[in-house]
Amino acid sequence: MKSATFTFDRRLYEMLQRDGCTKFTTRELRDAYARQLDGTNFRIADVRRYVYEQIRRLLRIGWVVLDEDRRVRGQVYHLQSIPAHLQLELIENGFENNLKTACGPGQALAAPEAEVVSLKSSADADRHLEALHKEIRLDFLSSMGEVERFKLLLEDMPHLRDKVEGEFLEAKDRSSRLLGHLRAVEKTLKTLAATR
Repeated sequence: MKSATFTFDRRLYEMLQRDGCTKFTTRELRDAYARQLDGTNFRIADVRRYVYEQIRRLLRIGWVVLDEDRRVRGQVYHLQSIPAHLQLELIENGFENNLKTACGPGQALAAPEAEVVSLKSSADADRHLEALHKEIRLDFLSSMGEVERFKLLLEDMPHLRDKVEGEFLEAKDRSSRLLGHLRAVEKTLKTLAATR
């Protein structure tokens, strides 16, 4: 299988590599991650959303699997060995960068380095945006698939509504957010193309 680059948060990676971390819940990982954010202003809901999205990414590539006992709250995940075809690229300040993207300009956390990160050339910007577009599109399609499956499950087994409705609504919210991100990147790409 062709190797694929997988960008991942260095803090999360180091937490998952610690001795004994073979299973966890979103809450456990969120709380452990929040403890690593000393000196950063954040809302715990934002940390939970970020950590949950990272877990979903790990599930998609097979690095993490769901416990056999499925739960609406407190779902247990099991860490597997890193997939052989994966080329891991660890990034710093994943949560903070994600928060800046979600907040938009003016609301982002103060970070003087943010302006320095301006990509050196339009070719760099294009490559970065294309990679971002591809990643967000995959996340969006996966999220839409999850929403569709939940709909089908609820149609086939309406008695499960109370148990899975929370997860279904969360998947819908995630799809909407990802669609917004996707549109923003697509509009940026079109604007750049139009200015040339």
